[in-house]
Amino acid sequence: MTHTHITGVILAGGLGRRMGGVDKGLQELQGRPMAAWVAERLAPQVDELLINANQNAERYAAFGHRVVADRIAGFAGPLAGLHAALSAATHPWVATAPCDSPFLPADLVARLSAALLASEADLAVARTFDQPHPVFCLCKRNVLPHLTAYLESGERKFDRWYATLKTVEVPFDDEAAAFENINTRDELQRFDSAR
Repeated sequence: MTHTHITGVILAGGLGRRMGGVDKGLQELQGRPMAAWVAERLAPQVDELLINANQNAERYAAFGHRVVADRIAGFAGPLAGLHAALSAATHPWVATAPCDSPFLPADLVARLSAALLASEADLAVARTFDQPHPVFCLCKRNVLPHLTAYLESGERKFDRWYATLKTVEVPFDDEAAAFENINTRDELQRFDSAR
């Protein structure tokens, strides 16, 4: 790890449309909420862990971490969750992971932070082969004004936002399966029976 302290955030602020309109992070995988699996993997990698949630705050709070809601109205997506985390973080860097990716790499933050330090970029994004995964990122808290302006302009696309910053993509080709996410009930059932 680096000398830089890092706030982690689990992005659980969506509506779960593809899951049938349920709170994805609270859907159970092998008897535990998916967000609990993510917290178990992400918490040891960061100095503080937040959960970005816009519903069921009390259930998320039971995981033992501070819950922060979007400051941008209307379930505006993962960038709104990052915005909320950057606003609430007590550390200069913020790492994100979605609530529906319970297998995320145990070395995610270490590898992103090494790349961020080496490149002097604003943002490090995980990539497997030719596929970037912007919801697995590490960024400097000082990008908050830039992100606020972007969201206030009505934009919501994560990749379009980070294209305007000094960004480094970090290859995780050796851990591609760790970035599997569970978006639908069928996927949840498949992973539940496979693990």
